[in-house]
Amino acid sequence: MAIATIMLVDDEVPFVETMTKRLTRREFDVQTAYSGEACMATLEKDRSIEVVILDVKMPGMDGIETLQQIKSKHPLVEVIMLTGHATVESAIDGMKLGAFDYLMKPCDMDQLIAKVTQAAQRKRDQEERIVQARVQAITTRQA
Repeated sequence: MAIATIMLVDDEVPFVETMTKRLTRREFDVQTAYSGEACMATLEKDRSIEVVILDVKMPGMDGIETLQQIKSKHPLVEVIMLTGHATVESAIDGMKLGAFDYLMKPCDMDQLIAKVTQAAQRKRDQEERIVQARVQAITTRQA
């Protein structure tokens, strides 16, 4: 079983391919997308994705707009923003919009793995609380 199911979203194909290999070797299940639009299409099809690692600067739908759509349509999916020095303010804006955290490119692999693991656990904890609340609501109605 994978440690977490993640989607890596970045328009830089060599970066995505390299990171995918490195994360897969560390037992993560990795989906990829090269644009915000492709990210949203994949999230609609694959409900198992727990964490999105999202580049801030992309042509077309940028990382901030993609984050807004993810949080609107898939609020439990955790998002880690990935940014270069020039876009730190955008990454901080992303945190205000609900991103789990942000990392600077190039990112330290151990730090990325730690963040992804924490984000996946947070999603699982939130899902568990929702299930418990539903069970309590059902059992309270029957009592």
